[in-house]
Amino acid sequence: MAKRNIVKIGDDVLRKVCRTQLTFDERLHQILDDMAETMYDADGVGLAAPQVGILRRFCVIDVGDGLIELINPVITKQSGTQTDDEGCLSIPGKSASVTRPMNVTVRAQDRNGKNITISAEGLKARAFCHEIDHLDGVLYIDKAEKTPKI
Repeated sequence: MAKRNIVKIGDDVLRKVCRTQLTFDERLHQILDDMAETMYDADGVGLAAPQVGILRRFCVIDVGDGLIELINPVITKQSGTQTDDEGCLSIPGKSASVTRPMNVTVRAQDRNGKNITISAEGLKARAFCHEIDHLDGVLYIDKAEKTPKI
């Protein structure tokens, strides 16, 4: 495993829509492993592929109950609302209040291409939404009630 550089706000890669991940091979596994190491090293709870300069639809998340890898994720259900401060490894030292769904269900694939469905609530639902937004070129500051000074 290797730590990767985290792309910071201002880099155009963060504003691009990612392409579907079609291959599930050792290269993907290595990138996912590297992303997890990078996320943990930076004390984050999620990291999406564009944050390490890769325009593909995958992310890693760990809100404290184990690593989750989502490849080609799609939110299929959402309910309720929650509003809380949110930050991002690509916008270090900043946070803002963002309203997200309280509950989400996500359909995705695992690192081997197997279809999975995961339901989440609270912080995990927030993390899923935040990272999936990254895959569409959307940053939390786009949804913030009051945009922090960058």
